[in-house]
Amino acid sequence: MIRNFFSFVICVIVILFFSLFTIEEGHKGIILRFGKVLRDADNNSLIYNPGLHIKIPFIETIKILDSRIQTMDNQADRFVTMEKKDLIIDSYVKWRISDLSRYYLATGGGDISQAEVLIKRKFSDRLRSELGRLNVQGIVTDSRNKLMTDVRASLNHGTSGEEASGFHCNHDIKKFHFHSKNYDSSMQEQYRVSDLVNPNSMAALGIEIVDVRIKQINLPTEVSDAIYQRMRAERDAVARRHRSQGREEAEKLRATADYEVTRTLAEAKRQSLIIRGEADAETAKLYATTFNEDPSFYALVRTLRAYENSFKKNNNDLMVLSAETDFLRFMKSPKSTTGLNN
Repeated sequence: MIRNFFSFVICVIVILFFSLFTIEEGHKGIILRFGKVLRDADNNSLIYNPGLHIKIPFIETIKILDSRIQTMDNQADRFVTMEKKDLIIDSYVKWRISDLSRYYLATGGGDISQAEVLIKRKFSDRLRSELGRLNVQGIVTDSRNKLMTDVRASLNHGTSGEEASGFHCNHDIKKFHFHSKNYDSSMQEQYRVSDLVNPNSMAALGIEIVDVRIKQINLPTEVSDAIYQRMRAERDAVARRHRSQGREEAEKLRATADYEVTRTLAEAKRQSLIIRGEADAETAKLYATTFNEDPSFYALVRTLRAYENSFKKNNNDLMVLSAETDFLRFMKSPKSTTGLNN
């Protein structure tokens, strides 16, 4: 009896162990019954929010998916603008799961890497199409925000111009879906159910694009080198022009300065000659007046000045003169200079 009781208790514990499950915060879960997504009466998949839940053991399995916003960094790729110019654009996409059932079926069981492959393909096609309508100036200035908004809206809601690309994308998903050993015919029929969701949109994959952003825009290496060389040549040309203009201005200033110096010196020389001429004229006038008033006194002054200049203290010159020379007449005795008194 006791043994049967313990066996019953163990069976209950095992059943509870396989029946109870918890979902962590930031995650949601869907129930698979015999590999098929469990739905309610309105054909909507049953979504299990974070918390403790119960399922039928051995029949139902739980698939827990991350419902938080995911960030996908795209590798820098080359895009062509409306001007047929190449740009290297680095971008990222923020996305999250909007429909767990669609996402589970489209990504082969909730594989994030498969979801990012699908997002990257559609995002690249959409971004390439939008960039082809803009020029470089519009991309790097005010049109970038509108560009990102248009890309996000077209990814979430789809556009009629993407029918061909959408067909290929959906074809790839169905091909992966139908040939996977994890799905049966009932799930294929479930995937074929159509509704109001645009098959070209990310909503058809159960994904919502929260935001798309361009992190960096660069020119290709060969274009950047050519642009830098052209900019360097333009700056060199400007520098040469400025240097030549500077040399021209310097020559003008130097010529002006030389002219002013020459003119000033000539004017100063002219003034000095005029003043010297006037002074010489005044001196000559004074000499003439003096000569006329007392010629003998003037002769004495001139002779004494000649003596002073001739017999200086440091003058070592030797003069041999006759005592009878007229130059020494004032050095003779007064008797010899009586002619002066007369």
